Amino acid sequence: QVQLVQSGGGLVQAGGALRLSCAASELTFSRYTTGWFRQAPGAVREFVAAIRTSGTHTYYADSVKGRFTISRDNAKNTVYLQMNSLQPEDTAVYYCATGAWVILSAIQREEQYPVWGQGTQVTVSS
Repeated sequence: QVQLVQSGGGLVQAGGALRLSCAASELTFSRYTTGWFRQAPGAVREFVAAIRTSGTHTYYADSVKGRFTISRDNAKNTVYLQMNSLQPEDTAVYYCATGAWVILSAIQREEQYPVWGQGTQVTVSS
């Protein structure tokens, strides 16, 4: 089964940028839809962005649209989340997740993604 290892994250001031990476252990990762989710303290985990296998179809939560960009490099088995114009409300633990059978109508639902990364903290100071 594919495994995901996340990197990136950290502390940044409001208005700054960070890039998260999610590297997969298997070459078949290119066939998986991959998403990013986040969980703020005391809140439920929420969808952030997702990217289909080809990389040409991307989806975003309204709260990050225009600020975050999801992309993938299938040659490196890696999916990225570029986060610009970060705000304190973006503070959360960010998770990447992947699945081979994610259906489009449920792409924002975490139960569609059976494999998860370890999570990485993003903290935005005001």
